[in-house]
Amino acid sequence: MTQTPTAHTPAQGQSRAHFTVPAKHPMVTVLGSGDSLLRVIEKAFPAADIHVRGNEISAVGDAGEVALVQRLFDEMMLVLRTGQPMTEDAVERSIAMLRASENGTGDGQETPAEVLTQNILSSRGRTIRPKTLNQKRYVDAIDKHTVVFGIGPAGTGKTYLAMAKAVQALQSKQVNRIILTRPAVEAGERLGFLPGTLYEKIDPYLRPLYDALHDMLDPDSIPRLMAAGTIEVAPLAYMRGRTLNDAFIILDEAQNTSPEQMKMFLTRLGFDSKIVITGDVTQVDLPSGTKSGLRQVQDILEGLDDVHFSRLTSQDVVRHKLVGRIVDAYEKYDSLNGTENGAHTGARNKRK
Repeated sequence: MTQTPTAHTPAQGQSRAHFTVPAKHPMVTVLGSGDSLLRVIEKAFPAADIHVRGNEISAVGDAGEVALVQRLFDEMMLVLRTGQPMTEDAVERSIAMLRASENGTGDGQETPAEVLTQNILSSRGRTIRPKTLNQKRYVDAIDKHTVVFGIGPAGTGKTYLAMAKAVQALQSKQVNRIILTRPAVEAGERLGFLPGTLYEKIDPYLRPLYDALHDMLDPDSIPRLMAAGTIEVAPLAYMRGRTLNDAFIILDEAQNTSPEQMKMFLTRLGFDSKIVITGDVTQVDLPSGTKSGLRQVQDILEGLDDVHFSRLTSQDVVRHKLVGRIVDAYEKYDSLNGTENGAHTGARNKRK
């Protein structure tokens, strides 16, 4: 896309950008069904007048805005060349990344195309990939470090992306097994008080991990892999006393570990293994008087070599758009009222 002065007499500081979509890319892939993508772009750049004629797109207006529109279409074409479709969400996230870079609020050189085209795992006709800059950095950190903490609100892909990296590591023979664990905090890990068999007792707490596995592997292969010990899904209490070698280990819902449990889990690390720990420190469900191991470990291990903390925010929520706004609303309420997750800090501190 090339930027040139406007043909008519423009106001000072205005400019024109012009872009030709290659014939191999149908315009619907660029503009969206019913021009849905174009509407997203027009809404995001009110200071630019965007026109489409055939496979020609032009933008006239504020020089800064027009330059961003130019960059956006360049990034969109890079994504489309990989065969990946653009969605409204992808366009919105691309615009946010470009604006952050332009405003100097971004802290890296990654481009939207680099983020949106990084494939982690392809399974059953769908590809799992990061959708935000922080998600890409989280995935990259898992590649580079032995112990990675993924901390952020619900819906930011913390566990799902870690699971995808685990399956990828297993399939590429980087590890021999995957171990998935969660604290069964609602039962206080006293599973004997629950009715049913052992499997029936632990199943409600581990079901989200099974669901993610079914998205990433042939469902028929999962029982076989579990029977062989290649994939293990177990409550955190079952990790005590073990040394885990040649494994990709994920601890989910880590905000519900005690400091003792967190130390116990981290010291299970064996040779040629990798640990990813995920959690949301705003949703602690521990009993009264118990501190969150995930809160404490940030003070203890921050800055330690080969340990990385990836922090995701409401901007990284990839569920319904309303989820991100709900997270922001709670944070705003807490900052105005001196609470944490809607509860008075005094009461919350007693619980953690």
